[in-house]
Amino acid sequence: MWRDSFRLQIFCLLLAILAIVVLVHNFLQLEHLDDATVSGSSWITANNDRQTLSRATGIARKLYCGYERQRLSKREQAEEESLLAALLWPKPPDDEIPFVQSTDPAHSDFVIVKPGALFKVGDQLEVLVRMKDFRGKPKQYGGDYLQARIHSPLLKAGAVGRVVDYDNGFYKVFFTLLWPGEVKISVSLVHPSEAIQVLLRLREERPDRVYFKSSFKSGRFSETTECNVCLPGDLPVCNFTDLYTGEPWFCYKPRKLSCASRISHAKGGYQKGLLTQEESLFFQSDVNIKMPIFPSGPDAVTVKPKAFTDSSAMDRAEDPNISPSGYYYQDQWRPRTHRIHHFNESEDVTKCLQGKIIHLFGDSTIRQWFEYLTAFVPDLVEFNLGSPRNVGPFMAVDLKRNILLRFRCHGPPIRFTTVFSSELRYIANELNGIVGGRNTVIAITIWSHFSTFPVEVYIRRLRNIRRSIIQLLDRSPRTVIVIRTANVQELGPEVSLFNSDWYSYQLDSVMRKMFSGIAVHFVDAWEMSLAHHLPHNLHPNEIIVKNQIDAFLSYVCPLQT
Repeated sequence: MWRDSFRLQIFCLLLAILAIVVLVHNFLQLEHLDDATVSGSSWITANNDRQTLSRATGIARKLYCGYERQRLSKREQAEEESLLAALLWPKPPDDEIPFVQSTDPAHSDFVIVKPGALFKVGDQLEVLVRMKDFRGKPKQYGGDYLQARIHSPLLKAGAVGRVVDYDNGFYKVFFTLLWPGEVKISVSLVHPSEAIQVLLRLREERPDRVYFKSSFKSGRFSETTECNVCLPGDLPVCNFTDLYTGEPWFCYKPRKLSCASRISHAKGGYQKGLLTQEESLFFQSDVNIKMPIFPSGPDAVTVKPKAFTDSSAMDRAEDPNISPSGYYYQDQWRPRTHRIHHFNESEDVTKCLQGKIIHLFGDSTIRQWFEYLTAFVPDLVEFNLGSPRNVGPFMAVDLKRNILLRFRCHGPPIRFTTVFSSELRYIANELNGIVGGRNTVIAITIWSHFSTFPVEVYIRRLRNIRRSIIQLLDRSPRTVIVIRTANVQELGPEVSLFNSDWYSYQLDSVMRKMFSGIAVHFVDAWEMSLAHHLPHNLHPNEIIVKNQIDAFLSYVCPLQT
């Protein structure tokens, strides 16, 4: 009998040990599950080559992480399909075009349609652009990315043109003549059509060409791992997907430390060797990147004043989507859809902002607004939060006039130097925490750091922000919300692969469509940077920023008519 009792004790002991083993195993599985499973959605690795067929465009698109598994309403799905269809770009007839048959700006030219006509302010000017290859032969297809503007250097005047691609090697540029005098025409080839196809391939197939990293630390131990919206392979990952917006973000799990020990986020770097030798020929400085196309005849027209017209209203337009949206005259931006006040004295700014809380959300291009305002207004004193330089968050106050100015960068992906993990905030979540009201002003920009990803990544981010804006305006309709658009920048062979103006142009088109019909205002930084005579720069010159601020403050404190 004692043997039976002994056996029973042994059996119970084995059961207890087995229970402990199972418990530990389940705990480890649970920890891994928490790290590797997307909250509220799912994802696949970049090695999965499944494809989906777009219902609107009929084009096979590679699936990217969990974006094909988003739970979209019928309206959201239809909107996304419509946005992607609107971004379709003309393609060359063959997948591989030899370099000598690609667009050569030096052989191409433009002519003014009806150069001898009598032009008056308000008239349309048409320019015909004829593209040729490096052999001097006319191109038979379109897809080149052009930028065009009219300008009068002595008047410091400028405006952009509207380019129409006829998909046969010919393009037309339409300009609205908005000031009298001699007006010059400039047309540039940003990228040939053959380069655009490379940029398309990189966007769909190599979203990892910019990579990120996070540091994990516990006591004396620290590790650094790679992070991104999507991570390839089967290694364990830490899941930092936002619980409220569902925005996915992952880091490879440290070997020894837990996911909870993450302390910072940073840009990791840029992938090299992205192009074949033939493809690299499509991206050459001083050859086919942002190169001028010269006229085969006159490059200027004389514009006469428009008689018997109120000069203050002759450039005004009713359509909010009018092109161009504005123009420079004497280095001052003049919008065509609303009146603008030029805040030339610091007292004008403080009078406008008195009693207000201003939130600036986005990247370094809207951080320029914070830097401009704190430098221009002496009493707006920056409060030292101990934030990393050029990263933030930043805050400035004017106690006498009760002004509070804040800047915070948007959530990942963001290519800043080290950002503390606790400061990685999504704009949508920040908006949800703002009460709003007539003394609350919000300015947002978000574009540059999304240029390397499939457009669905950007659409999702904007959808979350838009939802929060609509909710904020619903509870506080007098809140002023301003969207700063993208801007053009200087391009070289490497920058073109990550931040080309073509990428920015496509994202900007998506943003304008998604925020149309909502009670938000736009500062058209795109046209303000393209129309100006200064060289293109990711961070525009101070005079351009000053004009952006004038446009911004004119929404905050509109002129009384």
